[in-house]
Amino acid sequence: MQMIKRVVCSGFIAAGLFSPIAAQKMPREDVVEFPAVGAGLCFNNLFQSNMVIQRDKPVNLWGRADPGEMVTVTLAGKQVTTTAGKDRSWKVTFPAMAASSKPINVTAKGKSQTLTLENILVGDVWVLGGQSNMEFPLSKVEDGNLEIASAHFSNIRILTLPNVSQPDPVTNFSRLHEWSDWSGRHFRKGDWDVCSPQIAKELSAIGYVFARRIHMTSQVPIGVVDASVGGTTVEAWTPAAVIDKIESAPVKNLLTAWDQKIAEWDGAKDLENQIKRYENKVAKMKREGKAIPAKMKAPTKQRPSPAYDRNRPGNYYAGMIAPLEGLAIKGAIFHQGYNNCFGGTEGAKMYRDVFPKMITAWRAAFNDPQMPFGILSLCTAGNKQNLTNYTEMMADTGPFIREAQYQTFLDFYKVGDENIGFTSTYDFRRRWYHPQLKIPAGERAARWALATEYGQEKMLGWKPPMVAEIKKDNGRIMLHMDTSTRAVDDGGPIEGFAIAGKDRNFHPAEARFLVTGKDKRGRDQKNNKVIVLTSSMVQEPIHFRYAWGRSPMGNLQNKGVPMATQRSDDWPLEEVYVDGEFKVFAGRQIRAELRKLDQERALQKAKSALEKK
Repeated sequence: MQMIKRVVCSGFIAAGLFSPIAAQKMPREDVVEFPAVGAGLCFNNLFQSNMVIQRDKPVNLWGRADPGEMVTVTLAGKQVTTTAGKDRSWKVTFPAMAASSKPINVTAKGKSQTLTLENILVGDVWVLGGQSNMEFPLSKVEDGNLEIASAHFSNIRILTLPNVSQPDPVTNFSRLHEWSDWSGRHFRKGDWDVCSPQIAKELSAIGYVFARRIHMTSQVPIGVVDASVGGTTVEAWTPAAVIDKIESAPVKNLLTAWDQKIAEWDGAKDLENQIKRYENKVAKMKREGKAIPAKMKAPTKQRPSPAYDRNRPGNYYAGMIAPLEGLAIKGAIFHQGYNNCFGGTEGAKMYRDVFPKMITAWRAAFNDPQMPFGILSLCTAGNKQNLTNYTEMMADTGPFIREAQYQTFLDFYKVGDENIGFTSTYDFRRRWYHPQLKIPAGERAARWALATEYGQEKMLGWKPPMVAEIKKDNGRIMLHMDTSTRAVDDGGPIEGFAIAGKDRNFHPAEARFLVTGKDKRGRDQKNNKVIVLTSSMVQEPIHFRYAWGRSPMGNLQNKGVPMATQRSDDWPLEEVYVDGEFKVFAGRQIRAELRKLDQERALQKAKSALEKK
C-alpha cells in the first residue's frame, strides 16, 4: 500500500496555482498545511478556473464570505446577488445553459474583494468512483503512452480529488500535492486542469479513455471528476446514515463489528504495543550485528482510532462524495470490488444489500434520481481458469461479487431504469490484480454512455446478453436468451458454463446452440438464442453458472458485449457436498475439496478415452 504525504494549498484560490513540473520538484518531506476554508470571500474549491459547468441543468455556485456580507456573482452576463449567512456560507443559482466550447468567466464581488474564475466551458461532467483499478493512471497501462502522446484535448477538463477518509461529512476539499511512495513523486490533487499529455498521464486510465471517446463523439466539453481511491470497499462509499437503515443480517453484523472495534480501541495501549514491537526489532537487529538505520525511530504518536479507518462504512463518502453534493453532473461510472472479496458468502450478501443503496445515495447527492450510473464489474486476478482446474477455480468470492454487481444492475433495469449501465471486464484479464488492459475497459464503458446518453443507440449495442427463460429436461439445461449470441472465436466452442445437480458439485458444461433441423445441404440449423448445457458428469442438472471464477473461462458475447457472470442457484461458497453430506469449509480447504472434483473428472475422461480404443 502506498504511503501518502500531503502539501496542501490554500482552500479557495480562483485560478490554477501549481504546475505539474513544479509538483515533481518539490522535496519529498515538505508538508505545508493551509486551511481548507479560506478567509474572506471565496468560492468552494469545486469552482475554479478551467472547470466544466454541467449543461442543461440549473447552475449552482457557492462559497464563503464574512457573515452578512453581500455577494454578487456574474456568470455569462447574468448577475445574482445574495447575502452570506452566519456560518459564512452563500449560494446562488443561474438558469441552465447550453453546451459551449467558448470560454466564459465567473466573478464573485464582495465588499472589498473580487474573485474571477477564467476559461470555463459548458458541457457534461462525469464522476469516476471506485478503487485502484479505476484510479490506476494512464501512464501505467498497456498502450498508455500512445494515449498520452495524443492527449491534446483542450475541451476536456480534469479534477482529481484528494484522498480523504473520515466519519463526519465535509463540504470542501483541499488543493494539494500528495506524495506517493509507489511512484516516488508528488501528485497534484484538487485542481481543475486542461487536458494535455502532462496532465492526462496522472488521470485514471479508464476515466481518460471514457472522456476522450465521449468528447470525440459528442463534440461537447467534458469534465471528469476522479473520486476513486485504492483499497476501498463499497460500504466506505455509501453514506453511514444510509447503511444504518439497512436491516439485513450481513449489514447489521458488519456494523456491529465496527462498533465493537471502535469501542475497544485504546490509543495509549496501541502506542505501547508499537513501542514494544520497535524495541524488539531493534534488539533483534543488534543481536544479528545489523546497523540501526538513522531514519528508524521509536513511535511517539498514537495512531488514529478505527473510527477514521479508510473502510469504515461511510468514511469515503463523507470525505470525498459529500464535498460534491449539490454539484450538477451528467453521470457517474464505478469500478470496484477487490477489497470486498475477502468476506466470503456473508460479504457478498452484504455487497448485494449495500450496492443498490449506494447508487441511489449518489443520485440523491447530485439531485438527480435518474442520474446515469455505469457499473464496471470486478476485474480479474490470478491464474486463468481452464478445463483442468475448472471447479477448483470456482472457489473464490470474486464471482459472487460480480454476481452482486450484475444483479444490482438488473434490479434497476427490470423496473424500467433507462439510465443504469453495466459492462463486464473479466475478459480483460491479466494475472496481476491490477490488469493493465484499462483502455478497452474505458472504451466499453463509453459504449454504454454513447448508446444511452448521446444518441448512438442504433449504432452501438451495450446491453449484455440476458437469460430470458430457463428450461430443464432430459439431462440438460436450456437457456433461452433475449438476443442472439456467439463465441468470440468465430464458431469455436462456447466456454464458461458449468452445471450441477442436487449434490451442488459443478462441472464444466458442453454448451451448444439448439439444433432445430437440417438445411438443404444436410448441415445443422441452429438457434443461437437458445443454449443447451450438458455434462457426462451431471446426469440430472438443476442449476448453471457462467464465468464463475476470479479469472474465468467465458467467451459468449453479442456484438462485442460479454454475457455477465451469473448463476441460477443460491448456494453458499463455503458449503461442499462430501461423502454423502454437505460440509462447511473455509479458505484453502474449499479449494482442496473442489480440486478433487477436477481430479475425478480427469479420471473419468481418461477412462472414457481408453474404452473407445
